[in-house]
This record gives sequence, structure tokens and C-alpha cells, in this order.
Amino acid sequence: MSIDTRTVQNVARLARLQLSPEELDPCAEQLSRILTLMETLNGLPTEGVEPMSHAVDIRLPEREDQVCNGDQREALLACAPDTEQYHFRVPKIIE
Repeated sequence: MSIDTRTVQNVARLARLQLSPEELDPCAEQLSRILTLMETLNGLPTEGVEPMSHAVDIRLPEREDQVCNGDQREALLACAPDTEQYHFRVPKIIE
């Protein structure tokens, strides 16, 4: 799959990245190579292969959930730059 510089510009804008014109061509080439590799991986036979979350079959140690340092809402909210009705307030990023 081939990615052109216009697509790179659009993705960079959506990701809020500022790329110089000199960076567009190398980025397009790198993204094209990545997508070509992904197409190759999609073509591999995976029928009968069980999904796994880790290469080694291990179980993570579990512990019982315990509340610690509870009821510190005011102290935690005091660290935030902006709050509203006991919630963190962040800038809107979806247009």
C-alpha cells in the first residue's frame, strides 16, 4: 500500500503534529513500508491458532483490591489546573 504526502499531512493534522515539508516524503515512505508489512502479516495462515496475550503462558499474580489513601478528593483536585464539580476539566480535543 502506498501513502502519499497529502495523506501524511492529514494524519499529522489529526494527530496534532507539525511536520516540515522535508519530513513529509520520508514519513510517507516509512508509513508505506509499515502498511506493506501489515498486509504481509494479514496474509499468513492463522486458522486454528489460539489467541494469546503473551508469548509465555504465565499468570500474573493477583491480589485483593484494597482502598488505600481513600477520600482525598480535595487534595487530588487541588493539583489539577482546572476543575468543575469535583471533576478534572480538560480542553476539548475533538472538533
